[in-house]
Amino acid sequence: MIIYYRGVAIRPSVARVGRSFAARASILEEDGHPTSLGMLGMFANESSAFHFAVRCASAFVDGDDMPLPPFQVVS
Repeated sequence: MIIYYRGVAIRPSVARVGRSFAARASILEEDGHPTSLGMLGMFANESSAFHFAVRCASAFVDGDDMPLPPFQVVS
């Protein structure tokens, strides 16, 4: 799904990783330059991961600090 925010196309995505869901986002700027924000965090459900990816991408577009995920995964 592509979401438009302030003229910028945002593509949030969620991938299942074991029992968790990984939030990711890509941004296609007005000049056509793609930017991947990479893996943004791990979540217990798909909906939370998706909404967090949208929040991070919109913060990136606005030039704000990106929010922190609810917890850090340590390997």
